[in-house]
Amino acid sequence: MTDSTQNPLSLAGQVALVTGGGTGIGLGIAKVFATQGATVVISGRREDVLQKAVAELGPQVHYRVHDVTDYAQSEPLISSIEAEHGPLTTLVNNAGNLVKKATEDLTEEELLSVLDVHLVGAFSLSKYAARRMMEHGSGNIIFTASMASLFGIPYVAAYAAAKSAHLGMIRTMSTEWASKGIRINAVAPGWILTDLSRSSLDTDPERKRKILSRTPMHCFGDPEDIGWAVAFLASPAAKFITGVCLPVDGGASIGF
Repeated sequence: MTDSTQNPLSLAGQVALVTGGGTGIGLGIAKVFATQGATVVISGRREDVLQKAVAELGPQVHYRVHDVTDYAQSEPLISSIEAEHGPLTTLVNNAGNLVKKATEDLTEEELLSVLDVHLVGAFSLSKYAARRMMEHGSGNIIFTASMASLFGIPYVAAYAAAKSAHLGMIRTMSTEWASKGIRINAVAPGWILTDLSRSSLDTDPERKRKILSRTPMHCFGDPEDIGWAVAFLASPAAKFITGVCLPVDGGASIGF
């Protein structure tokens, strides 16, 4: 890691893996990490999306095609990154999926499909990343949690279950691994404008009004807002912070 006496917010010398890094919030995180000097590897299932992101973000960003539910490939993924770029210093568990429907209509298979990605996939990568980080004596693992980790949101029971489970996971991991030099944290994004959310909100003005009415800052966030928060948690400036979930939400989680 960088010398904190020079710039404690710098990520120079870091090697970061951002899952689901080709679009949306993941892309925003990768962009910020690259601007702060990190070598970044983004992963996802769609190679064309990853290639487009790398072309946009520049030579410090690389990609790996990877499905987080293919647990047998978790350790090989980390090994290949370290072989090419050096020790992994930060893992950002950002990959996700969503099933939106009334809870009484949610199938067990749909519940498991969401838990597989958000929870089990993140657990698998975290476990193997932590083993490598223990060898180096330091590292960061950061989860993209959610407003659904903090309060009730209708029609996303599977997603809410997974994102709530993230909070328990980071608390346990942080207590087990802090003494080994590994910090575990999360960010909980509020309503962030991505290509997907923008198209959805443009066709649902009432939902847009409702979101803004309960957000004290009365605006939406940008993917880079999440990127800067994650970059802070990964930086030497946050060296005494572990086991926390940081809302980045314009005040939505405390608004009324």
